[in-house]
Amino acid sequence: MPPLVDRQSNVAIVGAGISGLAAARVLRKAGVRVTLFDKGRRVAGRMSIKSTAGGFASDHGAQYFTVRDPRFQAQVGQWFELGVASEWRGRIGVLRAGQFTASDKPHHRFVGVPGMNAIAAQLADGLDVRSSCKVVDPRRTERGWRLADEQGRDLGSFDFLVASAPAPQSAELLHAAPPLQELANSVRMTACWAVMLAFREPLGLACDGAFVEDSPLSWLARDSSKPGRAPDRDTWVLHASPEWSQQHLEDDRDAVLDALTSAFWEATRASRRPAIWFAAHRWRFALPPEPLSEPFLLDVPSRSAACGDWCGGPQVEGAYLSGVRLADRLLQDD
Repeated sequence: MPPLVDRQSNVAIVGAGISGLAAARVLRKAGVRVTLFDKGRRVAGRMSIKSTAGGFASDHGAQYFTVRDPRFQAQVGQWFELGVASEWRGRIGVLRAGQFTASDKPHHRFVGVPGMNAIAAQLADGLDVRSSCKVVDPRRTERGWRLADEQGRDLGSFDFLVASAPAPQSAELLHAAPPLQELANSVRMTACWAVMLAFREPLGLACDGAFVEDSPLSWLARDSSKPGRAPDRDTWVLHASPEWSQQHLEDDRDAVLDALTSAFWEATRASRRPAIWFAAHRWRFALPPEPLSEPFLLDVPSRSAACGDWCGGPQVEGAYLSGVRLADRLLQDD
């Protein structure tokens, strides 16, 4: 049997996060025509950064990544050579009632340079990416799929559809592929409120990153301690716990900003001072507590598939490998 896609195929990937970009690169290298669609202004998904015209910036989604799989290790090595990734040698540990306990386990953590989104930008280089384009209601056709945006504008016909958005959004896209929609709907994804704070002077805390206990926060990090970040300010990113985020999912941003900033001062016991920059962002679909065991989803009869960190394993490495393994399967001779 021939592969599911080849040089004559036209593949649509909806979602330009790490999994979608990784799949697209493998397919494009094999000569397959690939078009990526993403509702955001830029690629990266949850590896995006928050930035302003005033020069403030922070990783407000994925904070770092680790490496275990040899294939992902090889990719990270390429990112190092290109200068878009580096090791973060920050002081990481646990913060409990103002007391920081450094991790005693050797743990290599890596980040994008100058921001986490640099990795996504490198993967997207040379690919056909349609940003600020929300795909809605994909339709099955005799030969594949027909796509349109939320204004009803035609986006073209494709031989194969890949959904690489978070599980609930992928389920909506795959309504015409019931077996995949059912599996995507079975995955729960938790929310996360993120707050970014910048200070003119260093706070002088003992940690650069900490998993926070007994607090509305689950994580805090000195973003300015990462390689390639602006050294002239002390920038922090705070992540609320899944439980707190869910309880306050629809709260006003200013209320969230106030609550989590107070939680930051309480958790660190630092002297309170005004921030020179602050922002809040809601990740409605941040993490999959129980991802599917399969590295990707595939439905040959409907010529559709799905990939993401909710397949096979969470985090950046899991998302990357999900996309790569799906692309490998599409190119494989049956």
